[in-house]
Amino acid sequence: MKTLKLVPAFILSLFVLQAKAQTNGKITLADNTVLTGLVKDNIRKDASVVLIADGKEKKYHGADITSATVGETDYTCIKGDFFKVVCNGELTFLQKASDASSKPTTVGNEVFFLSGTEGKPGDYFIYETKNQQLKLVSKKTLNTVVASSFGTYAPAIEKAKAAQTDIAQLKIAVETYNSRNEK
Repeated sequence: MKTLKLVPAFILSLFVLQAKAQTNGKITLADNTVLTGLVKDNIRKDASVVLIADGKEKKYHGADITSATVGETDYTCIKGDFFKVVCNGELTFLQKASDASSKPTTVGNEVFFLSGTEGKPGDYFIYETKNQQLKLVSKKTLNTVVASSFGTYAPAIEKAKAAQTDIAQLKIAVETYNSRNEK
């Protein structure tokens, strides 16, 4: 008798888990078409999202789209990888969320592997919008990236010093740099 009572509870819990796995969102295709609906986040699993709209599901890999919004989180896609947008502007501070380097791609009869981007999920990057350059930021590369990205803008360089112990603190320096023309 107890087993029969557990079956509906189990089925209900699966339904709740499935509902939680989907959230409102949108994706932007390469031609700037924006599609909205429920989004299943498979970003860490296989560098993809599934859009559910009008009762239909369609899977989009990072190489197929330019950006995605899953709930309140914005992602940009570069070379097949998803990057969480930490702050946006002339310089964009990103955190890598996927690894597309082992994803096979088929062109005609040939199969090859996307190069993806350097680094691993969790790593931070600065993306220079103007020249579309992605720079991995680590404790080892921090000074070089700061010098090449911030130029001689002293307020941003000063804020970047705090990132020596925690790369995530570079967000403040990037925001400072991006706001320099607002004064």
